[in-house]
Amino acid sequence: MRKKLFKWHSLSALIALIPLMVIAVTGSILVFKVEIDTWLMPNQMQVTVDKNQTRLNLNILVNNVEKAHPDFLMGSWELFDDKVRADTAYLIKKQTGHWYKLYLNQYSGELLSKPVTVTHDFTDWLLSLHYTFLLDFTGTVLGSIFAIILLFLGISGIVLHRRFWKKLFTLRFSAARRVFYSDVHKLLGIISSPILLILAFTGGYYNISAVVHEVSEHIEAQPLLTKPLYNQHLDLQMLLDNTNKDIEGYRATYFTFPFEPELHVTFYGEVPSSNPLASEYGSMITYDRQTGEKMLAYDIRSASNINVVVDTFRKLHFGYFAGLPSKVIWCLLGLTPLFLSLTGLYFYLFRTRRRSINGVLASTS
Repeated sequence: MRKKLFKWHSLSALIALIPLMVIAVTGSILVFKVEIDTWLMPNQMQVTVDKNQTRLNLNILVNNVEKAHPDFLMGSWELFDDKVRADTAYLIKKQTGHWYKLYLNQYSGELLSKPVTVTHDFTDWLLSLHYTFLLDFTGTVLGSIFAIILLFLGISGIVLHRRFWKKLFTLRFSAARRVFYSDVHKLLGIISSPILLILAFTGGYYNISAVVHEVSEHIEAQPLLTKPLYNQHLDLQMLLDNTNKDIEGYRATYFTFPFEPELHVTFYGEVPSSNPLASEYGSMITYDRQTGEKMLAYDIRSASNINVVVDTFRKLHFGYFAGLPSKVIWCLLGLTPLFLSLTGLYFYLFRTRRRSINGVLASTS
């Protein structure tokens, strides 16, 4: 049984070698996505305002974007009020249905950038590479498969080295290269396995959810939008103000316009919670796109246990639940599949070479 598991472990690692290396490197970089974006695009990502300054009316902000870019429709919007981070508006091109993004100063109404595709910026391109290998839906399916493989590798590695504690920190530097690499492989694998299992499970969940949504909701091609699907006289600022009334302590962080026939105006946000893993998008409120009447209020604090667990996936996957310390740990240990792949490849090549030599010796004897 152990030999068979080892064979499947090795074969799976070989099949997923390159993809897992890509996922590991890009994922570790993306842990610091906001910091990298701020460094590369400070004039777009940041605003400089007085601490007492308040956000402009949301209707004014949306109107500014629509007037400046009439060839686009509103898709969604990231809301910030920390006097540092700029808002991000996501737009849909009328002629193509493709998504774009731009940054704007939510305190002055100034547009800080022109619309660019959602893979234009460096880290956005990396994000697409990380999740879809730049292959759209096909890449999302592949990402799901490789996440499952990573999950299997983590579990099978623990089973294969279940007595790891006996020689956990043993590195035989003076031994043969193969022995030393074996020690490194086991040490890195065991230390990083809890986080790799979390990353594999949560990443797989996101990719599989995206695949299921795409298959179930978009079996037929969606018609390209030529005009908004919502009442443009709707008071968006009033809806934003109402969110705090409809859910106690609610703070909206993101909202979506109805960009598909069955959608309405939905605000996502956070509520005071003792759960350090609760995401900033865990609670939601939906308003009718024509009348503005409340249709749904979902408070993560009263949600089922399974929904609470799923809500933690975001912080667990990106590793920002404890600030900089957790992000550094996630970044470093998230790179271990790269080193595990390289040492694993070395073992595979070593065994292949040894079998070839043994075969030659057997044929000449």
